[in-house]
Amino acid sequence: MRLGDLVYMNPWWEGKEDYHVKRWREQKIHWWPKWTDELSLEPFSLNFVLGPRQVGKTTGIKLLIKELLKENPPESILYVNVEILPDHRELASLLREFEGMKKREGINTGYIFLDEVTSLDGWWRGLKPLIDAGMLENDVVTVTGSSSLRVKRDIEMFPGRRGEGKTLEVMPLSFAEYAEVMGLKRPELHREKTLGLFEEYLKTGGFPGSINGLPMEDLLGAYIGEFVRFGKSLEIARETFYALIQSAPSATSFRALAGMTSGYSYKVVQDYIEFFRELYIIGIAYLKEGSRVLYKREKKFFFRDPLLARLFSAWSGAELREDALYEWLVQEHLHRKFGEVYYYRNSYEVDAIAGNLKVEVKAGKAHRRYPRNVIVLEREDVPFFLLELWEG
Repeated sequence: MRLGDLVYMNPWWEGKEDYHVKRWREQKIHWWPKWTDELSLEPFSLNFVLGPRQVGKTTGIKLLIKELLKENPPESILYVNVEILPDHRELASLLREFEGMKKREGINTGYIFLDEVTSLDGWWRGLKPLIDAGMLENDVVTVTGSSSLRVKRDIEMFPGRRGEGKTLEVMPLSFAEYAEVMGLKRPELHREKTLGLFEEYLKTGGFPGSINGLPMEDLLGAYIGEFVRFGKSLEIARETFYALIQSAPSATSFRALAGMTSGYSYKVVQDYIEFFRELYIIGIAYLKEGSRVLYKREKKFFFRDPLLARLFSAWSGAELREDALYEWLVQEHLHRKFGEVYYYRNSYEVDAIAGNLKVEVKAGKAHRRYPRNVIVLEREDVPFFLLELWEG
């Protein structure tokens, strides 16, 4: 494969508009991805952008390229969807050819975007030797991936070789971000409108496609494709999701979840749940007692976006409970805010603990008394708590 074979991925070389930019512009509801402003564009930089499928990573990259083209020649920008490459040698060859083109055109700084690197085993072998040889010292390289653990492991292959580079995680819109995109200002003054928007958010989640009315099956298909790509059994995945959703919102163990399947071992179920975590589908709240985290005790599993919960509930045939959905939203938002979330259980249970906050979600649950330092959220309190959390 030669650089000329990638013209369709780099339409700006021919003075044409990019497909993703055009589609973004034509969407009824669109917004500028703020995370692109956080990337380092100073050479040398090696940036990593992680996040789930169809969350807008590629579109964000293409919008950034559109801005870069205002001040840089088209030939200074290379975009490669790594999914099309057979091996890391092909990647190295393309990068060397790009450097040669830059030299011929008298271009000093290049901007290289490598999209979805998790699709190519050992992709870093095509990049690291060029960095070590100083071939990319005047460039900015941005790498994206949809599997957190794999890319984070690969990042370790570049010790001291990141330059000014940043690592960013791009997630579906939080409820506060969703409300902002929908033009809601001063939500505390528009209670009914806020509650109505929250009901829509519970259906669409924060994915750009679902917000714009695209079929949910497209997103589900993208995840199923990832399962197949990584050699996972769809039957085991389906049963594991069923067990997770049916047991929610109660704390549970890998053994208990395995007991809800048709005979898979807890080790298999644990492996699949860890895989779901890698793909940003599932998060885990561990039991915390004082300053001690009990990793081996029962855990609370939560979906990282309400649309993902609906998709995998329907796919697995499990009944999605409203009280679980509300609790998951609180846990996920606290996780994004503080980087971690736990739960507590003694004579009473606290659904989510993060930072100095202790939160119990009562949507659909029986009432009982809690200590004064525990925030107890009724069903209609949840959206306003999420908004205040994001602003705080």
